[in-house]
Amino acid sequence: MPNFRTGTVTAIKEERRGLQKIEVDGQPALVLTQLIGPVAVGDRVVINTTAVDLDLGTGGYHLVHWNLARESWENAGPGHIMKLRYTSLQADTGAAEDGLGQDLPDLGGVPVVACSVHSQVAAVVAAYAQSGGGRMVFVMTDGGALPLAHSDLIVRLTAEGLIAGTITAGHAFGGDLEAVTVPSALWLARDRFNADAVVVAPGPGLVGTGTPLGTTALDVVATLDAAAALNGRPILCVRASSADSRARHVGLSHHTRTALRMLRSRVEVPVPPELHVADDRHAVTTVEPPDVSGLAVTTMGRTPEDDPLYFRAAAAAGVAAARHR
Repeated sequence: MPNFRTGTVTAIKEERRGLQKIEVDGQPALVLTQLIGPVAVGDRVVINTTAVDLDLGTGGYHLVHWNLARESWENAGPGHIMKLRYTSLQADTGAAEDGLGQDLPDLGGVPVVACSVHSQVAAVVAAYAQSGGGRMVFVMTDGGALPLAHSDLIVRLTAEGLIAGTITAGHAFGGDLEAVTVPSALWLARDRFNADAVVVAPGPGLVGTGTPLGTTALDVVATLDAAAALNGRPILCVRASSADSRARHVGLSHHTRTALRMLRSRVEVPVPPELHVADDRHAVTTVEPPDVSGLAVTTMGRTPEDDPLYFRAAAAAGVAAARHR
């Protein structure tokens, strides 16, 4: 159950679209301004402290639930499609697929790279660009963090021109476009952004239980099967590690092994030369990825120098996508 307390805003550390990074009584906190509006120094606020109390992977941030300095907040949405449905923070985000038509779309062979971890996106898009790729669109699922504004990584990659547009699907919100489902988001990437390739991933903070099926990493299965059904080119971004302390993720992660068994469609599985994957059901290809050791990104606190296999495996998927342009 959630933990709440009240406190006073003591500092505004950073502001961007949809997000304020602040301090409440000297402790770091996040304000999702799309949902509750902005705050100012001196405001009394209600914060949800649950994740920090449980020492979960939120970066040590509390989440501001409401600003007691105001009596009401109105932020009219564009339509009637709600996200965070049936919670106290449900919001009318609208849905960009309204008006797209009734016929199922044809993605025309656009590569769709499905990632199981948010940090893989950095290596995918960097390798894609270095390999001569075109317009890459990012689709964020609701398998991790729900607000796109929470991702420093996507904000930076977009500013650097490596991502041409963002779409938030399911209960994820805050992208350039809002989609009800991941298949709709793939359609929108092609129709609205003229995507040459799409990378699909959860936001920060993957949910996992340590069991084969109890993880949102398996969202890749539905994503890749949908991409195949819509005549896209499904590419699995392999999760592998040379440094993870958990045996189930060393070498080829159990997340990837499980996904490969569950997929109904045949997908491309690019891997770097040092990783062997034996799977006759899928198109396993060996790819030499470009150097991504300088990426400013971490996975579970590990840099590309600390865990080269993790980032090289992700970069291989970016190279594969560029080859199909």
